[in-house]
Amino acid sequence: MHTEQLSPRYADIDLWQPGDILDAMIDGQLASVAAVREARQAIEAAALAIEARLRNAGRLVYAGAGTSGRLAVQDGAELLPTFSWPKDRLLLLLAGGEAAMTQAVEGAEDDTIRAREHIADHRIGPEDVLIGVAASGTTPFTLTCLREARQRGALTVGIANNPDTALLTDAEYPIYLATGPEPIAGSTRMNAGTSQRITLNLLSTLVMIRLGRVYRGMMVEVQACNAKLAKRRERMVAHLTGQTGEPVREALERASGSVKLAVLLLQGYDLAEAEAVLERVGGGLGAAIDHLAKASGGEASETDGL
Repeated sequence: MHTEQLSPRYADIDLWQPGDILDAMIDGQLASVAAVREARQAIEAAALAIEARLRNAGRLVYAGAGTSGRLAVQDGAELLPTFSWPKDRLLLLLAGGEAAMTQAVEGAEDDTIRAREHIADHRIGPEDVLIGVAASGTTPFTLTCLREARQRGALTVGIANNPDTALLTDAEYPIYLATGPEPIAGSTRMNAGTSQRITLNLLSTLVMIRLGRVYRGMMVEVQACNAKLAKRRERMVAHLTGQTGEPVREALERASGSVKLAVLLLQGYDLAEAEAVLERVGGGLGAAIDHLAKASGGEASETDGL
């Protein structure tokens, strides 16, 4: 268990000068980034497999305990406002439940019974994807969730910081993050946690891009839940259509706030036509524009297929 080892390098860290402690911890964070880069191919393979499964009606399920579980839950929760990922297609399985987000819940990470119940109660099946995260790679709750989900036909991704552990060997798509011993032995909220956070961010963002929820580098599915995001939404529509002011606001209002629909409305399509084509092409704005252009005899853009 590399993540549990006491590193000779940091054995006297509590006796160092503050600046030296910070330098050592910063080096550890940079090493975490390097560990993620080493796992790039595994992350890409997992993302493409997830994309294929989620193109239908599948759900994205995150499972974890402790620090790893909280990081997994945070990544999943961000998908709702950022990419408008449907709430009914997201499951966040944290050992110990909501209380475990802010405090340790005794015995939660060892609760294999509850893990089995979660998978059974939510009827995890072949259309779904489960991402299990555990620095140790052996956490009973997370491992049981992953095994049960795979047995029911779900696609499984395992993220761990120790090699050849059960979470990696039992997952269809293992992602090993070689962060080694922590500056504070066993404190996986540091190097291991950073590598997990980056990996989850990269993995889910790549999936969302592939599913058409990003267009020309913009979050065209963003939920405008505050004034800043409402302005950002207007700027996106203006940038994509070349129009400004009242026409943009009117289009967004007619589109119930949808950037994609507003863009199509401002290109001259009616609401029903815009909604139908987005559904037909799987929701990608680039693919919708290309489809409409071809239908009207125009040329397809470079976004064809996105």
